[in-house]
Amino acid sequence: MRHHDLVVIGAGSGNAVVDDSFADLDVAIVEERWFGGTCLNAGCIPSKMLAYTAQVARTVREAGAYDVDAELRAVRWRQVRDRVFGRLDTERDSGRQGRVQQDSVTVYEGKARFIGPRSLRIEGEHGTVDVSADQIVVAAGSRPSIPGPVAEAGLPYETSDTIMRIDAPPRRLAILGGGYIAAELAEVFGAAGCSVTIVEQEERLLGPQDETVAERFTELVRSRYDLRLGRELTGVGGRPGALRLSLDDGSTVDADMLLVAVGRAPNSDRLNLEAAGIATHDDGRVRVDRHQRTTAEGVFALGDICSPVPLKHVANREAKVVAHNLRHPDDLVAADHDLVPAAVFTNPQIASVGATEQECRDRGLDYVVGLAGYGDVAYGWAMEDTTGFCKVLAEPGSGRLLGAHLMGAEASTLTLAESPYWIHPALTEVVENALLDLGP
Repeated sequence: MRHHDLVVIGAGSGNAVVDDSFADLDVAIVEERWFGGTCLNAGCIPSKMLAYTAQVARTVREAGAYDVDAELRAVRWRQVRDRVFGRLDTERDSGRQGRVQQDSVTVYEGKARFIGPRSLRIEGEHGTVDVSADQIVVAAGSRPSIPGPVAEAGLPYETSDTIMRIDAPPRRLAILGGGYIAAELAEVFGAAGCSVTIVEQEERLLGPQDETVAERFTELVRSRYDLRLGRELTGVGGRPGALRLSLDDGSTVDADMLLVAVGRAPNSDRLNLEAAGIATHDDGRVRVDRHQRTTAEGVFALGDICSPVPLKHVANREAKVVAHNLRHPDDLVAADHDLVPAAVFTNPQIASVGATEQECRDRGLDYVVGLAGYGDVAYGWAMEDTTGFCKVLAEPGSGRLLGAHLMGAEASTLTLAESPYWIHPALTEVVENALLDLGP
């Protein structure tokens, strides 16, 4: 059994743990699928590149509102796709090659599972190898959840892992789910010319958002999509390319393609964690303390497999925490999940940080609400914006902010937290990188 000083399972944010300070160690990185993880290959980066293209298309379509004559002739989907993934696949391959060429790093391509405390079996195309390590970082991410009626039907479906790479958009796209992934991809494929139907069991889209945001966004997109809200999927029939979704009220939805976007599940169930003494929560997330340590000595975890806030900028912050704690066991630092900003790249954009109004009520907090529309300020007049707004929640008297929520143009750049958590990917990262360039 080969021994390493450190093994990292997962080459998404886990790859960021291994910086130059680890050059004196024998390090291994295990990746089953793709370097760069979900974010680079099938998540936040390609979806936002496609969302920006959708924004350009919508701007052309709606140019008449600004007394500009313009016509959108087509969104050239295959060229758009190839431009996006031509760049991202090159980044992925470059990242992988860079690690392979490092003398102090061994790259294992295959599926890892624990066979004992700090011991792994890695199965790949080129055989099986067992390895052990003084320290291990579990950063194996998550995968799309697939509900029973879809899995049992045996008919084709897409997820966020696959749909952005298809050759051509369908004429009729059904989306199962009403969260941020569903909303963003509805915008992308609606702009590409698809007729979109969204099936969501809640009465509003984007349910976890502040209630004012969720309500206003849902009403805003009713004219764009066929919304089947408060409905559950009971079955999928038909044939490939001509699907029929059956809903719990007896209605049906006909579609050429089905996108399943009901959430994601941590990949903890694929790692045989019990053999390593690593405990999980009821939802499958790996249990970690504030320093990202698991219940097994010498094993840390980060990212979607453990985080209560499964966002890329959170995983990146956790990677920095883990990197420090691996090297400085007597000077541990903690991850901070209290004020994490997040954005939804729909049209209009949505961003939030802190508590929602419904959370304030549920907690019994005393609060006041401030609300201002984009149309109340001069630049909002310039944009002819009649729907955008900013909502803040604060303590009476002290004015301490409890939460802030925006819906409107560039919302992702208008929401910051104390000791900023920079939303990924948003243009605020330009400011972050300039500050980092100042050095220590």
